[in-house]
Amino acid sequence: MFRIREFARFTRVSVKMLRHYDELGLLKPARVDAATGYRYYAANQVPRLNRIIALKDLGFTLEQIGLALSEDLSIDELRGMLKLRRAEIEQTLSAEQTRLALVEAQLRRLAQQAGPQLDVVLREISPQWVAAIRQTVSDDGVITQLFEELEAFLAHHRARAAYSPLTIYYDVNDGDEQQDVEVAVPVTHALPGTERVRVYELERLPLAACVVYEGSYEHGLEALQTLSAWVEANNYEVCGPQREVYLRFGANDPDKLRLPQAFLAENSQQYVTELQLPVRKI
Repeated sequence: MFRIREFARFTRVSVKMLRHYDELGLLKPARVDAATGYRYYAANQVPRLNRIIALKDLGFTLEQIGLALSEDLSIDELRGMLKLRRAEIEQTLSAEQTRLALVEAQLRRLAQQAGPQLDVVLREISPQWVAAIRQTVSDDGVITQLFEELEAFLAHHRARAAYSPLTIYYDVNDGDEQQDVEVAVPVTHALPGTERVRVYELERLPLAACVVYEGSYEHGLEALQTLSAWVEANNYEVCGPQREVYLRFGANDPDKLRLPQAFLAENSQQYVTELQLPVRKI
């Protein structure tokens, strides 16, 4: 007789799985010590365990394996189970071959395209503490000035965290092209704000559709169109303001502002930007 750990080592089946088989009635211990609760297995139980493993490798569920091992199961019934499993595998193979053909076709289309493919992903956005300035602006040049003001504020307080800055677009007034925006920079610790600078925890986004593009900000409109089309095509709806995260960006005086070197680009062709749209399923 073997104690459960010895039997597990001998058969190369984990103790946890042997206990699970016991609970399901697939492989009961030959003896259980009433005083200690130790399980003991016999050498003649190895063939049954091997059958369990073999059927599991064929893709049968543990419930189906229990039926296959039952003594009242006829040869014809076992043959029927195996034929059914064969049909399931053939169906899966056919579906996977079709999926493989679609993937290969997509790869061929991508190879023929001149420009890069923008891939949309869904993910959760974690909360983070930021220092921020919110203002209505009329052009992107003002946004750059707001970032410079904010970075100077954080450099003075030595509170700049090594994470990407971002812009949050709350609203656009088409009549006079005014944009309600908030520029935000992550901070290392809480610090007092001012009448102009707000320090707060930027909320978590449970689900956001995101796309990353490279190059100058002129490509942002194309990326946003791709993102919006994906959201609509996949039955989601936007449920919050757009965020624009600057993974690599340029700066006029990075040393003075104490900016993280890993985020700095030498020219606009090296810019890397992520667009994030909070979404929910329709």
